[in-house]
Amino acid sequence: MSLPHIAVIDWRASPQGDDDCSIERSVIGSTARLTRHLCDTDADLDDEAAGADAIILWHNMPLTARGISRLVKCRAIIRNGVGYDSVDTTAARARGIPVCNVPDYGTEEVADHAIALALALCRQLFPLDAEAKALGWEIKVRGKLRRLRGLNFGIVGLGRIGTATALRAKALGFRVVFYDPCLPNGADKALGIERARSLDELLMQAGVLSLHCPLNDTTRHLIGARELALLPESAHVVNTARGGLIDKTALLAALLEGRIAGAGLDVIEDEPLRTPEEAATPNLIVTCHAAYYSGMSVVEMSRTSARIALAAVTGAPLFNVVNGVV
Repeated sequence: MSLPHIAVIDWRASPQGDDDCSIERSVIGSTARLTRHLCDTDADLDDEAAGADAIILWHNMPLTARGISRLVKCRAIIRNGVGYDSVDTTAARARGIPVCNVPDYGTEEVADHAIALALALCRQLFPLDAEAKALGWEIKVRGKLRRLRGLNFGIVGLGRIGTATALRAKALGFRVVFYDPCLPNGADKALGIERARSLDELLMQAGVLSLHCPLNDTTRHLIGARELALLPESAHVVNTARGGLIDKTALLAALLEGRIAGAGLDVIEDEPLRTPEEAATPNLIVTCHAAYYSGMSVVEMSRTSARIALAAVTGAPLFNVVNGVV
C-alpha cells in the first residue's frame, strides 16, 4: 500500500520554506511522502501536487477555484500562517475540502514589529539615521518627533495580535483605543484600554493607526481615501496584517500630498512594491512581509501545519478549520 502524499507548495518569487522541508519531515516522519513544489500561481501546479492527499500552502501563493478544481483527492488545505485570504475557501467548501490555518504562531513577532514601525515613525529613526550618515547634525525632522506618552494609539481588530500590540503600546505610555465590532462589551475593561464605537470615531483621534484584522470582502480597502481624510495630518498608519486592508493608491497619494505624516507597512496591496516611484514615496517604511518571522516562529508555524496535514492523511480530527468543513 502506498504512503499518503503531502505536498508543500511555496511561492517561487520568494520561497519561505527550506529546500528539504526538514521541520515538516521531523513531524511527519515516515507516515507520509512529502514533496515540495515552487509555483507562481496555481496554474503552475503539476499533476503530482494536484494529486496530493494534503497541501501545505505558504503565503502569497494563491489557490483559486480553478486550482482547487484540479485537486484529485485532497483531504485538507493548510495555509501556513494566520491569514487565509489567498485560498478560495468557498470553492474548497463546495468540494468538501477543509481549509485550516495556523492562528497561534508569530503573535509576539507581529506585535513587536507593529510597535517597532510605530516607534520608527514617531521618533523619525530613519530620517535621523540618514542625516547623521550624510554627516549632518541639525535634526532636520525636529518638528516631526513625537512624545509617546499620551499619544493615541488606535487599533483596528483586537484579536490575538491586536491584543498583544495593545499591551505593548500601553506599556510604552500610549493611550490605547481600539475598534472591533466583533468583540462583546467589556473587552476594554479587561485590558485597561478604551473603545471606539465606530471606525470613524477611532480614525479622528488616532496618532498611530495600527491594523490587526483579517482580509475578506468586508474589510478589503477598509482604509481608503475617505478614511485617510479623517485621520489627523500628524497621524502614522501601520499595517502588519494584510495589504488589501488599505487602498494602496489612496495611501501613497496621502503621503505624497502630506495629508498624513507617515506609514509603516509590512504588507502592501499587490505586494511587493511595483515601481521606483512607489518606493520613493516620502515618509514610507516598507518591510517585505517579514513581521511574522523569527527562527522560533517559523519552526512553530511549520510544525503546527505539519501536524494538521498529518491528521488529515491519517484520519485524525482536524483543528484550526476556517471554512466549516469537518
